[in-house]
Amino acid sequence: MLFFLNILWLVRTSKYVLFWLYLWQLKEYHLGRFADHFRSRKGRKLVFNNFLLAKLFLAGFFIIIPQFFSFWFSILSIVYVVESLLFFRQIYKKTFIRPVKTAKIMFLGAVCFLGVFAFLYFVLPINAENIQPAWLLIFDILTPALVSAVVFVFQPFFVLIRNFYLLKAGKELSRVAGSRPAGKNLKVIAITGSYGKTSTKEFLTTILSKKYKVLSTSKHQNAEIGIAKCILDDLKPEHEIFIAEVGAYNKGKVEQVCNMIRPSIGIVTGVNEQHLSLFGSMKNLLMAEGGGELAKCLNPKGFLALNGDNKYCVDLGKKTNKNVKFYTEKKGKIDSDVYAENIEAETEKLSFMAFNKNRETAHFNVKVLGRHNVQNLLGAVLVANELGMNMGEISKACEDIQQEQGGMVLKKEEHGINLIDSSYSANPDGVLADLDYLSLFEGKKIIVMPCLIELGKKSSEIHEKIGEKIGRVCDIAIITGSEKFAEIRKGALWAGMKEKNIILQDNPEEIHSMITLYCKSGDAVLLEGRVPTQLINLLK
Repeated sequence: MLFFLNILWLVRTSKYVLFWLYLWQLKEYHLGRFADHFRSRKGRKLVFNNFLLAKLFLAGFFIIIPQFFSFWFSILSIVYVVESLLFFRQIYKKTFIRPVKTAKIMFLGAVCFLGVFAFLYFVLPINAENIQPAWLLIFDILTPALVSAVVFVFQPFFVLIRNFYLLKAGKELSRVAGSRPAGKNLKVIAITGSYGKTSTKEFLTTILSKKYKVLSTSKHQNAEIGIAKCILDDLKPEHEIFIAEVGAYNKGKVEQVCNMIRPSIGIVTGVNEQHLSLFGSMKNLLMAEGGGELAKCLNPKGFLALNGDNKYCVDLGKKTNKNVKFYTEKKGKIDSDVYAENIEAETEKLSFMAFNKNRETAHFNVKVLGRHNVQNLLGAVLVANELGMNMGEISKACEDIQQEQGGMVLKKEEHGINLIDSSYSANPDGVLADLDYLSLFEGKKIIVMPCLIELGKKSSEIHEKIGEKIGRVCDIAIITGSEKFAEIRKGALWAGMKEKNIILQDNPEEIHSMITLYCKSGDAVLLEGRVPTQLINLLK
């Protein structure tokens, strides 16, 4: 019977080892982001819950009251059978959460499972049979700590590998740049900011590719090792432009990447309080995501393109001694190098007139969603214009931009419901902008979203503001996390929303039932931020 119990234990332990590796990978092995996850109710429940407490008591019963061994053993067997069956059910339904396969995760997984098997075949047998189930339970309870310990132990090793790759990538970029003909320098563009980085990069890549040989980092590849890998694997002498999206969760990370790629053009797409808790202060955030480090590392002969509609970008423009160019939605707010007029946001496209300082103009029709993408498009327009493309060429190139490049996709659900998928990530400005887009639809409007994370001390204020906007736009709000649900509800109630229409629910099947029962053809559902993947699959 112990052998059977060990097999069941191995099955359920495999699931949880993979889950905790997934969580570390999701948080990019960043201690601050990982720790911040446990400030949320859902995160705390992972380590402080009645089920784990019951296992702790059960382990004690095996040790303190061994005369009831058969009874405790039966209970434990039932627990492990249920956990194993639930695991197999998740695999069958394709809802099992596991990490993305990478060299790092394969190595960490191998070490973790080596430890699991070592415990099972070497440590466990040296204990008396009546104590072995208690050891299994203790291992269960300590699994998060054991997996985290493996990550910590080997992180310095991976830091050394990362630094080696950064150095190697920097040399490779210099080699490729040096192999280009005289007067045909490789232009390196770095894009940073709290939001809009990926869309701006995608737009700029599509536009510049009409005239130049362009390489850009792949979608959402903005960490230093990903950028280095892109250079080492894909950069060729024929490339004329390299575009890198640069993200950061620590002060100094943007500078580290920029020292590697040495950009001649920088774009700061906009700054807000997203990730404030990770940086510790707004000053640190402004140095990294806010463009301070990018400006510091920029080639003196290059220029910095800044979102003139964002106060932090305007402040950066005033403080830096680098050549600065602004793009804005309206003329006159500041001295803009590129600005827009006659903006029209429709449910399936954007249209506007864009002007540069020379009064050269063009009309833009772009198949992306949400007025906020006008800013991202203008940033790309400004840089392309400075690199030698005229406004007409840029407008023509924008016709090839696809909806998904704007970060939000509109699809028809099987019942004719408009499904707006903006589920990759969420930040305060992005949520408000997506709600503006949702307001364009004529039928009933529903938002499904979690509470936002990593906002620091301003989190409550920001969630109330989001709730107020939800109350003005939506008929129903389904919030999938409880951490700041009260603040969202407060803002929504203040805006006039009925309390019964502000719902706390994280079960994908329940949410799907609510939507399909409430909505009819022509209504719109916005999936904002990291909503459950199972819900997206059910709706699609």
